[in-house]
Amino acid sequence: MTAGETAPGTTGETCRDGSAGRGGSADGEAEVLARVALSRIAEPGDEVVGRSVRELGAAEVLRLLTGGGRLPGATERRMDGYRIRARGQDLDPAADVAAVRALGGRFVPPGDGEWPGQLDDLGDQRPLGLWVRGRPSLRLWALRSVAVVGARACSAYGTHVATTLGAELAEAGWAVVSGAAYGVDAAVHRGALAVGGPTAAVVAAGLDSPYPRGHAGLLERIAEQGLVIGELAPGEHPTRSRFVLRNRVIAALTRGTVVVEAELRSGSLITARRARDTGRHLMGVPGPVTSRMSQGVHQLLRDGAVPVTCAAEVVELVGSIGADLAPERRGPLLPRDLLAPAAARVLDALPARGPAGEAEVARAAGVGLDETRARLHELLTLGFVRRCGPHWRLAPRGANPCTPVPPWEGQHAAG
Repeated sequence: MTAGETAPGTTGETCRDGSAGRGGSADGEAEVLARVALSRIAEPGDEVVGRSVRELGAAEVLRLLTGGGRLPGATERRMDGYRIRARGQDLDPAADVAAVRALGGRFVPPGDGEWPGQLDDLGDQRPLGLWVRGRPSLRLWALRSVAVVGARACSAYGTHVATTLGAELAEAGWAVVSGAAYGVDAAVHRGALAVGGPTAAVVAAGLDSPYPRGHAGLLERIAEQGLVIGELAPGEHPTRSRFVLRNRVIAALTRGTVVVEAELRSGSLITARRARDTGRHLMGVPGPVTSRMSQGVHQLLRDGAVPVTCAAEVVELVGSIGADLAPERRGPLLPRDLLAPAAARVLDALPARGPAGEAEVARAAGVGLDETRARLHELLTLGFVRRCGPHWRLAPRGANPCTPVPPWEGQHAAG
């Protein structure tokens, strides 16, 4: 690639911290390609490399790592690790960019117009850049996004809740972010896809290495309808530590994180802690107290996470203050809820068993005798009471209140 050329899928201007922004200068392009190369040498979230890139620029850090130099503050043991990886890699960042471009993807470095600024909250653990597949703008989607994570071996309850949350959040216009793993992650993505809504998967491998393999089709659907995002260069495969480090991106990228199900030792709790550490909203869906799969969530709730049971409650927390309030939840409206206060007092004054005279009811209700008679006849018309000669009693259980009783029925009961 000649000086001044722009690598496919990248933009070029160099920012003060060594990040690449809009433009097309040779220096800016060198910074972008250096970040791509560094993503093969350093593991995601490497603070030594991140700090060095911030202070020296990516091109200079790459020169030091490949030329036998030493990064500020790095031990010799750590430098040996970088050098071993650098020697073991056939570094060709332009080829990496071209390979992802062939998949319909692009490399988005810090400073680019598509870069989500909230990832800067990670400090020196900020990604060197993100590989992205999908048409939507990552920055715009991230501004209105929620992470939903949970157990891989989730229960039927967890699958149901996650699918419903994914669908309802997407229908409300929120991008649903998760990790495309088995269990809760997959259910969330599928819920959003089912309603044609926005969803993004943050993966712990190269975009050309779908993982888990059983979700290759799901990841393709997400790339067609939403976004697939990763830090690792093409051909890189996931490891346990890369899954853990991937979680910091999910947490920082979004406005808040919802944990649906999680055991006490769960990767989802790592995402939850990172969300809390970066000042994001942390929410948990309560489950059965007897379920091992909900023990981790319940611990989060004890530690201060906000309990949520539906998408409306999530949106109320992460949305605009005063504009995204969840509707108030109430039980079913009963016919007696519509009674006037005096009628309700008269009804409550009737004994649970047996009849009572009008004077007795009036004393118990604290209502005048004439008012009591009027209210008893009103309750008779509505089907709440029965008349037994000079006495009154509650209508039998199972009778339909608000269904008028013919006068002769009450008279027959009196006889």
